[in-house]
Amino acid sequence: MTLDNLALFLKIVEKGGLAAAGREFGLSPTSVSQRLAALETHFGATLLNRTTRAVSLTEEGRVLAEGAGRLLAEASDLDARVRLGVEQVSGPVRLSVPVDLGRARIAPLIDTFLEEHPHVSVEMHLSDGYSDLPRQGIDLAIRYGALADSGLRVRKLADNRRLVCAAPAYLARHGTLRAPGELVDHNCILMRFGQTLDNHWRFRVDGRTVSVVVSGNRVANDGGLVRAWCLAGHGLALKAHCDVRDDLHSGALVAIFEAHLGEESRLQIVYPGGKALPRRVRLLIDHLVAGFAS
Repeated sequence: MTLDNLALFLKIVEKGGLAAAGREFGLSPTSVSQRLAALETHFGATLLNRTTRAVSLTEEGRVLAEGAGRLLAEASDLDARVRLGVEQVSGPVRLSVPVDLGRARIAPLIDTFLEEHPHVSVEMHLSDGYSDLPRQGIDLAIRYGALADSGLRVRKLADNRRLVCAAPAYLARHGTLRAPGELVDHNCILMRFGQTLDNHWRFRVDGRTVSVVVSGNRVANDGGLVRAWCLAGHGLALKAHCDVRDDLHSGALVAIFEAHLGEESRLQIVYPGGKALPRRVRLLIDHLVAGFAS
């Protein structure tokens, strides 16, 4: 077993095929197959189920993928510390961030972090969907709300609630809403998270949670597009306060039903548990937390 073979194995998993992984590493399909076979021989187990169209992890392969990501991160950190000295931070960091938040708030913080640590490289994946951190080689993700994966560790970034908002032009055309139940008569711009359509909007009314099923003629899996449609007056949107705070301050959007805000959707950093984080990742997490606190 070599670290290079482990890195190739993770790339096969990420790309979903041997040929695509080989192109990333500049290897022929034969070489990729031989190196994968060497890994399977070393562990005495089949790591991938292979068909003509796709590959999938066996149980042994899943265990290796989780452990290999940690091992490679620690090896990279050790290499940097030995070659470049303990005071110089270097190496790659991959993070997954919601689209709207990534562009507006996270990207500027990445800029200042890289100014302080020029030997670090950051790869930012903008996505409003779920990320399988170990499988995709993601070091950390920034997400709203409760965690589905209890194996992840959490660090709070900010308190946050989602609120219904609209452009003044939309309200001028369609009238002001007075109660959450009136949403059923309005055009609502909906988010899709993977296979889930976010069309059950929850509010607190008279001390209890009320769910309103909404609908509309615009659906997107991109929070930035939902915000843009809302700003253009095409309908009402349910957005995280972190994403629209500047729009609310400028008057470009108006918050509705603030007295009936639903459950808190805390903004937090999540990262794989059970491993020592490379120093560069720890420092980036600290930098993001400090940036949101200021």
